[in-house]
Amino acid sequence: MTGKLIQVALLIANTLALFLTVLLLTRFFMQVFRVPFGNRAGQLVMHLTDWLVIPLRKVLPPLRGFDTASLLPAYLLQVLLLVVVVLLNPGAGVFTPETTLQIAVNGLFSLLRISVYLFILLLFIQVIISWFKPEVLRNHPVSLLTEPLLRPLRRFIPPISGIDLTPLIAFLLAQIILIFL
Repeated sequence: MTGKLIQVALLIANTLALFLTVLLLTRFFMQVFRVPFGNRAGQLVMHLTDWLVIPLRKVLPPLRGFDTASLLPAYLLQVLLLVVVVLLNPGAGVFTPETTLQIAVNGLFSLLRISVYLFILLLFIQVIISWFKPEVLRNHPVSLLTEPLLRPLRRFIPPISGIDLTPLIAFLLAQIILIFL
């Protein structure tokens, strides 16, 4: 393959893997935070991931209440993407145990990074909604997903003149976390 075709193949593989990973992580977090799936966003996530999650649930039981059938394929997608990157690299040699371990660990870090970026996106959406229709946020799926993460911050940072600054602090903390991931 030529260099340009490899770039196109990696772009397509990365985009598809990222899209499906975000959907699977959203499904996972919606279940962890007990966000109802009866809304449009929940229905969309379910329709786009049921084909993968439902068959996996038959062989992957939940682990301590966590939906492994949503989380494991998200992780494996990131690992598979890293394997594709290594295979398409012209200077790549054979897979060694060290390379395999490195890919497994990097897949985990990729999943964590995507989770943080997902949280940042949800915070951004929540802030935009709060500007235009703050009354909608009470039971909105976005705020139900971010609330468990913002609640601890709200204990230390009270609203100032009726304005909640915790999303701003959460953005900052998420950026700090990304530096270390």
